[in-house]
Amino acid sequence: MSESFFIGEFARLTGRGVHAIRWYEAQGLIPGVVRDRGGRRVYVRDHVDHLIFLEQLRRTGMTVAQMRRFSALALQGWRTLPDRQALLREHRKQVEAEIALLKAALKLIDTKVAYYADWQARKKRPPPLHAPLPARAPGRSRP
Repeated sequence: MSESFFIGEFARLTGRGVHAIRWYEAQGLIPGVVRDRGGRRVYVRDHVDHLIFLEQLRRTGMTVAQMRRFSALALQGWRTLPDRQALLREHRKQVEAEIALLKAALKLIDTKVAYYADWQARKKRPPPLHAPLPARAPGRSRP
């Protein structure tokens, strides 16, 4: 039998708070949680790995709906592996596009830092920079 633990230990192992874990569970993002006779949630190591992975997906901009779909597929077992791979491949494309935009922004920041360093060294303002407008990431809107 696999190691099991209650929510406090689950929180410690994942680095998430108890309230965050309950929110994830309420959203249907931590499937397969059972309760003991006293009504306490009982987690296993797979739940830890799953939540840590979901945190990375969230950090990369995956929506709760997409994470819910992924979690539902995971609960269905190995037959959904192609669907999970497709979902992750599509998300990966979005992450790559966002990385490209961030790299362009970083390059512009570096250019501006160099511009200020030149200004400071010469004690005279250099000619103004004219940077191209950044592209938009797919699915993102500007304020």
